[in-house]
Amino acid sequence: MKPTNKLNFEKLDGLIPAIVQDSSTMQVLMLGFMNKEAYEQTIETKKVTFWSRTKKRLWQKGETSGDYLEILDIKTDIKIDCDNDTLLILAKPQGPTCHKGSASCFGEKIPRENTFFLKELANLIKDRKEKRPENSYTTTLFEKGLNEIVNKVGEESTEVIVAALNETKQRLIEESGDLLYHLIVLLAEKDIELDKVIEELRGRS
Repeated sequence: MKPTNKLNFEKLDGLIPAIVQDSSTMQVLMLGFMNKEAYEQTIETKKVTFWSRTKKRLWQKGETSGDYLEILDIKTDIKIDCDNDTLLILAKPQGPTCHKGSASCFGEKIPRENTFFLKELANLIKDRKEKRPENSYTTTLFEKGLNEIVNKVGEESTEVIVAALNETKQRLIEESGDLLYHLIVLLAEKDIELDKVIEELRGRS
């Protein structure tokens, strides 16, 4: 796949700016520049590669730190703007993006929609399932298995109903949070991405 014929590298003497966003949270991570070779290497490796204007060479983000910016789907996660001279790349960061250690080159405290937190939580729960760290409640649920997880979803559903009928709005908020968390754990146990549920809801709308 080499759609470089659509891109105009001439405006900036062979370079185009590439904006990178976190594919889960949509947080802007960094801005870099690509030439044709960097763009094509990005397509080939599915790891974001830039042209370093200071070092005058190709530079794959994470080549020394291991904090790569991985592209999960080339067809959907690389977008070209209307003038064909700027890229928007959705990537999965494997660690801090900024060389100063922060998640974004624009700082950590960037306002984000609360709904993005659910995707961050889903990613964290998925990571817990894979790595099973000690002293983690989520790990305990996965180790006890599907029946325990389903039982917890049932318990939390009942507590939401009780809170709605008999308790304060704050208690309903708290119990709803517990239910959402355990439901996401159940989805992870069944290897269902939260995005699939969101897509289902979007389709119904």
